[in-house]
Amino acid sequence: MKNCLIIAGEKSGEEHALSFIRSLKETSPNCNFWGVGGDELQNEGMELIYHLKDFSSWGVSEVIGKIPFYFKALKRVEELVEERDCKVAILIDFQDFNLRLAKKLKSRGVKVLYYVAPQAWAWKAYRAEVLERTIHSLFTIIPFEKKWFEDRGVTRVKSVSHPLWLNYRDELQNLEAPRSYDEISKEVNILLLPGSRSFEVKSLLPDFVETIKEIKKNREVRVGLVTSGNINKDFFTPYESDIDIVWENEQLSSALAWADCSLAASGTVTLATALFNVPTVVAYKGSLLNEFIFRTFLSYDGYISLANIVHEQEVFPELLQESVSSYNLKSELLQIIENKELYDEKIKILSSTAKLISGGEFDAGAYMGDVIEEAYNE
Repeated sequence: MKNCLIIAGEKSGEEHALSFIRSLKETSPNCNFWGVGGDELQNEGMELIYHLKDFSSWGVSEVIGKIPFYFKALKRVEELVEERDCKVAILIDFQDFNLRLAKKLKSRGVKVLYYVAPQAWAWKAYRAEVLERTIHSLFTIIPFEKKWFEDRGVTRVKSVSHPLWLNYRDELQNLEAPRSYDEISKEVNILLLPGSRSFEVKSLLPDFVETIKEIKKNREVRVGLVTSGNINKDFFTPYESDIDIVWENEQLSSALAWADCSLAASGTVTLATALFNVPTVVAYKGSLLNEFIFRTFLSYDGYISLANIVHEQEVFPELLQESVSSYNLKSELLQIIENKELYDEKIKILSSTAKLISGGEFDAGAYMGDVIEEAYNE
């Protein structure tokens, strides 16, 4: 029986997979898909050997604690690949685990399709060479990446639409124009996006709420909050009286259509705010260990938010680590909403986001399905 391994070790990886899984199944209808994913991939018929809730981790310190688990998982995946005579694997992001797995799969003759290129342009540029040696095809979702990898010898690089654009393109077509600056000056809608991980919400939401309290002293403000099903509701209870509207993560597009501006944790959501023309202040706080490792061993000094990386300029202010405070958040946010020229300029830049990440008409799922069919017909 034809079968294909899929590794989507994080929620973002599952969202990437959902952007192509149906086309993939249509092209290779008699293939069994199995591996690491979440509830939504399982609902699409994928057999889970690990759930992403148990598999994912964040930050160097958390990864270190799970190293024994990852080595055990690598061994089990290898055994199942051999037992099932698996000929194709789709590895999605999750760089450290998937690059190690890619090498092992290559040695077994498995065709590896690597979806969402590692950010080798930020650090560890040598991974471009590793990718060329170990994978069949590389899929990039950020505009400049395709040329970057090709210039470093990676063949079979495919530029694909970013999953966020695929997920929201119908809604974006019907998106109303941003509210006028005159409307915002009377009452501004501020959306809080404190993240989808417990440590993010715990470290950022108190500062976000304090920022809003300060702004409310001199302006009319309505406050929205997007929560995640991964987070214990008790995290949000102390702030209920400060929030006017609450959306679940599945309602993110509705929240973004409502918002005039936002405070957001660094992550994929910053690209979503850009797509919906929502000027944003980005914040990130990690552990002291993670900060030490980043500053000591990594040379990357570029942008951290996807919106800025895609636009290759600072569209959104970024506050990191000790710079995250209600004072600094308030200062950055007020610069945007109290300056008509700056606000209008940001809206103009953000309006080009969809074009930058639309990726053309390439059908990644159909391409992957063809690789599966070819592999089992050789």
